[in-house]
Amino acid sequence: MSNTPNSEEFYKKLKAQLEDTSEWPSVYLYKFIVPTTTDKIKQVEHIFDNMGAIISTKKSKNGKYTSVSIQVKLKDADHVISKYKEVTSKVEGVISL
Repeated sequence: MSNTPNSEEFYKKLKAQLEDTSEWPSVYLYKFIVPTTTDKIKQVEHIFDNMGAIISTKKSKNGKYTSVSIQVKLKDADHVISKYKEVTSKVEGVISL
């Protein structure tokens, strides 16, 4: 099993779910798990710069990983998916939840 869903089938299903359950524009909550290094956390945060995102982080019990939660208002389901793809393509070792 892959750490991050990359298949077009996954994104196709996600888009359908988002369009069925949300009115756009809407606030979306992303959750990512990254290895606890300042560089990895900053990479994720940088992708959401200048978007008015609310970003919070929490280290795992042993400190090896950090959860990054991002709340951001997006205009449609396509933007949600494009941000997922951007994070998973640019941040090595990231896990999307």
